[in-house]
Amino acid sequence: MGNSIALVTGANKGIGKEIARLLVASGLTVYVGSRDPGRGERAVAEIGGDARPLVIDVTDEASIAAAAARVAALDILVNNAGISGELMTAGQEDPAAFRRVFETNVIGVVAVTNAFLPSLRRSASPRIVNVSSGTGSLAVASSHEAAGFAAYRSSKAALNMLTVLYAKALAADGVKVNALAPGLRKTDLNARAAASEGDPAEAAAGAVRLALLPDDGPTGGFFSWDGSIVPW
Repeated sequence: MGNSIALVTGANKGIGKEIARLLVASGLTVYVGSRDPGRGERAVAEIGGDARPLVIDVTDEASIAAAAARVAALDILVNNAGISGELMTAGQEDPAAFRRVFETNVIGVVAVTNAFLPSLRRSASPRIVNVSSGTGSLAVASSHEAAGFAAYRSSKAALNMLTVLYAKALAADGVKVNALAPGLRKTDLNARAAASEGDPAEAAAGAVRLALLPDDGPTGGFFSWDGSIVPW
C-alpha cells in the first residue's frame, strides 16, 4: 500500500505517535492528528519522512470540518484519540465524567469517521482502525472482579459496537473496519498506564497490521495487539 495516505488522531504522543511512525516507515504519507499545533509539529519533526501535521480536535465540529477540508484523499483512518476517566465504579463516577469520556471516545469517533467517509470511499483499499481496549470486552468484564474505570470501559464497549455497525454499513463500499485491543502500555492515559512497562510500539504494530490489511482481510473484528481475536 505504498503511496497510501493515512490519518491518525491523537498522534502527537503515545500509541498514536508510534502508529504514525510505523506507517511512515512503511512508505505512507501520514497526517499526524493533534489538538495542539505545537505538539503536532514536534511529533512530525521527530517522526520524519512523509509525516504531516494536522490540527484536529475530535470533540470540536469546526476543527473536524477544517481538517477534512485539508485532506483531499485518504486511504486509512486510525481513530486513536481517547481519554480515560478515574478508577471508579459506575455507582461512584460523576455523570459529567461519563459525558466527557464518551464525547471523545465515542462521539468523537463518529464525528471524525463520518467527516472523512467521502475521502475513504474514493480509496481503492479503505481501512478504518478503532483503537479500543480489552477492558471494554463484555466477556472479560463478566468474568473479572474489577469494576473500576467505568466511564472508560463502557465507552470502549460502545466503540466496539460502532466498529461492528460501521463494518456492516460500509461493507459494500469495500471499507474494512476493525477494533484493536492494544494492551496496557506506558502512556499518560492514566496513572495505571503510566506505571506500566508495556511498549507503545508493540501495540502500534497491531494497529498497523489492521491498517494495511489485504483486500481479503477481515472486517468487523476485535483483535488484540498480537493478532489474536478478543471476545466481544
